Order: sequence, then structure tokens, then C-alpha cells
Amino acid sequence: MQAAVISRERVAATYELIRPYIRRTPTLEVNLADFGLSPLPLVCKLELLQHAGSFKPRGAFANLLMREVPKAGVVAASGGNHGLAVAFASSRLQIQSTIFVPEVAAATKQERIRSLGARLRVVGQLYADALAASRQFASETGAMQIHAFDQPETLLGQGSVGLEAEQQCPDMDTLLVSVGGGGLIGGIAAWFEGRVKLIAVEPRAAPTLYRALQAGHPVDAEAGGIAADSLAPRKVGELMYPLAERFVDRVVLVEDEDIKTAQKALWRVMRVASEPGGAAAMAALLSGAYQPQPNERVGVLLCGANTDAVSL
Repeated sequence: MQAAVISRERVAATYELIRPYIRRTPTLEVNLADFGLSPLPLVCKLELLQHAGSFKPRGAFANLLMREVPKAGVVAASGGNHGLAVAFASSRLQIQSTIFVPEVAAATKQERIRSLGARLRVVGQLYADALAASRQFASETGAMQIHAFDQPETLLGQGSVGLEAEQQCPDMDTLLVSVGGGGLIGGIAAWFEGRVKLIAVEPRAAPTLYRALQAGHPVDAEAGGIAADSLAPRKVGELMYPLAERFVDRVVLVEDEDIKTAQKALWRVMRVASEPGGAAAMAALLSGAYQPQPNERVGVLLCGANTDAVSL
């Protein structure tokens, strides 16, 4: 499969395939005045209510249902959420999974991966270390690799978030999306094809897409900060890059403190417990890094909830 097949039509077909296995997550209409800002209606797509606490099961199920799984099962590398999703999907389909995560992966995510029956391996400091170890494991065992963001089926599955969001809010002008490796925004971009303004939001400590667009191709970037377990893969995927270059309006960078503030505000105002990566898109609005125009119909994707709510 080539990047060309990551299209609106393929996203729709993939959605029909995975629909029986995923949740159609709700939207919630709020107002920025609730957060102490100038009044403006805001639509939140609550993808953090998806199975396994993030959007990732969409891509995981797409891989397992669209590819031939060998007897050796599957292997995935992850900062936490992708591994949890692969473990969840594999459990539902009775497939053996082995998940490699770096030491920065949240304890909450590691515990849940184990609870789903996956074999968990903790390797290295960053996602890149876990990825290298997972590739070696695949070559030694024959297990099928499920990449977190640079696999056609992964992008097609994640793109179904955009399909649902459009059905639920057909008059949306703009959608803010957190970016790590770019599988989510790449799939969403393939669905909308420029019909909605897409704003990519990244931590300043992990500006993967920002650096790629500066260079004209995916490049290594800083990989740290508060959301390192979900938004710091070092560089964006090769498959998503042309989609982002064509259909993403721009990248907005937010500070770690802005993400923390957004987490607390989401809990205080909406009683939504979001992990740092899941709250980054909201941080762009609350910090003023992205300032909507009057009457702009804005949506924000809240994409991950694998955190300890008590810490908020």
C-alpha cells in the first residue's frame, strides 16, 4: 500500500470495517466564556472516551482486520496509548500481542497493557528506543509490526475521527488536533481534504511536524516535555507528511505549563480528565496561541485520557 491510498474513500470504507469494534464518541458543545475567555461556541470531540482511553484503537483494529496476522501474533512500539490500543484490539480478536514501551511511558498505561494480556517490554528512554527493539523482535519471531503512525492502515483508521466529527458538526470551520507522529492528523487531513481548516498543535518541547514543515520533509526534532509519552516520537511519519503539507493550515506550539493549565481547566469546567497529549489542542485555545476569528466555528479534539485523575 502506498500513501496515495490514504484517501477520503478509503477512510470511509475502513470506518465501516472497524465500526463494530469501536465507540462512536460524542461531542460536547461548550463556550469559551466558561473558561474565562471571550464568548465563542466550541465543539469538543470527546475521543478520550474511546476504548482504551484514546483514538488509537481505530488504527489498531484497522491493522488487525485489514492485514494477514501471522501465527507469531503482532508487535508494537509505543509511548503508551498505541500499545494499549493494540493490546486491547488484540485481546478482543484473540491475537497474541507484544508491546514495547520506553521508560517514560506512564505507569497507568503500562499496568493496563499488562491487564489486557499483552507481553510488555520496557526498553530505553524514548519511543525511538522501543521502536528499534520492536523491529528486532519482529525480525526474530515473525510477528507483524503495527506502527503507531507510519502505516497506511493506521492512518485510515485514525481518519475515521474526522468522518465522525463532520457528521456530528457539519458546520465546523476549524479543528484543532494534537500532533505526535502525525497519524491522527494525517488521517483526518485525508478525510477533510482541505474542507475544514486543520490546526496542528504540538508542545514546544516536541515540535515534530513544525520542524518537518520547516525542512520540507520529516526530520529529527526535540523529543521531550510533559507529553513525551504520547507526543514525542522524534519525527513525524513519511506517509502523513504529504497530507499535512497539503491540508494542514499551520502548526501552533504550546508550552508545557499551558498544557498543565488546560488539563486543570478541562477538569474544573467540564469534569474531563485528559492526559497531557490529549489536552494540548485545548491548550492552544486557552493560552491564546490560537485565536479564533469572530463567529468562527471551532472544534477541538480531546484525544487521550490515560492519566491519573487524582493528580489533577
